[in-house]
Amino acid sequence: MTLSAAELQRDATILDGLVFYSDGDASSLKAAHVDAVNLTVSHFEADFEETADQVAGWLARFQAPDSEWMLIEKVADLHRARAAGKVGVIMGWQNMRPIGDKLERLAFFHRLGLRIMQLTYNRRNFLGDGCLEPEDGGLSGLGRMAIARMNELGIALDLSHVGERTAREAAEASRQPVLLTHANARAVSKALRNKGDAVLKATAATGGVIGCSIYGPMCWSGDAKRPPSIDDFLKHLDYIAGLVGIAHVGIGTDLPAVSDLGKVKHITEMTLNRFPAAIADYARAFGNDIRGRYIAEVKSHVELVKITEALLKRGWKEHDVRELLGGNFLRALAKIWGG
Repeated sequence: MTLSAAELQRDATILDGLVFYSDGDASSLKAAHVDAVNLTVSHFEADFEETADQVAGWLARFQAPDSEWMLIEKVADLHRARAAGKVGVIMGWQNMRPIGDKLERLAFFHRLGLRIMQLTYNRRNFLGDGCLEPEDGGLSGLGRMAIARMNELGIALDLSHVGERTAREAAEASRQPVLLTHANARAVSKALRNKGDAVLKATAATGGVIGCSIYGPMCWSGDAKRPPSIDDFLKHLDYIAGLVGIAHVGIGTDLPAVSDLGKVKHITEMTLNRFPAAIADYARAFGNDIRGRYIAEVKSHVELVKITEALLKRGWKEHDVRELLGGNFLRALAKIWGG
């Protein structure tokens, strides 16, 4: 029996490769039938103490008697969360700054439940260069040691905001699949946050997954008179699937999960002020409100079904849509995490 887009959205296992912030409200995710998310649980540039505090807050939220959330440390946990009607949370970072130059902190945070860590966030840290560093200096010696330890512990390596050379070298250094949890194709849109073909291929070669994003600046053509649309997103999805195969593509929305979108104003202001190279042109064209930072048709998790509908209309097989919505990420994470 052929399922409608809405039926497939309810039946499929859905894993969002990146939710950048949550205030603890799970209603939008539950309404969209999202089973699990890679959630950024600490500020993008948080140090060790701030990160520990913010992780402690999420651990307390998981343990609350009426919690709508469940911590995901292995793939079996995600299936338990789905059965229990809760939203699974893979605790993740967008910057390795909390470890500084102390690799023993990796085991500490792994013990707390962190399972995905992004190597750098736009700028340079001890481990390598971010995607906004003009020198594109590559992976450091400490970065190579960190990747080896992450492989041993079962922590997934995210290369989304990482510089091109650092990302290629990190993929080559890893003995486990690496992830681009939220990134699009630079060949389609020249945004600095997007990845070149060499990085996309290197990610797939590890058995990894690229989470295509509905984030407007990464889908934008550069035309100030035309905001990005679902067609622009689909161009990235088609390009990446054609380049590396459908088995290596997922969705990483880069959306928040909050009770009120006004709660992320401090983040949109921070990203514009600290990282203008990534967002200033887009903000001048369309403003800096969070509602304008996504493709026109999909500005919340509830509207993700429009992507499913568009793919079915384009002739995608139901199996391939299921893999895109979560199956591909699950397969890669099962290999990285083991068990």
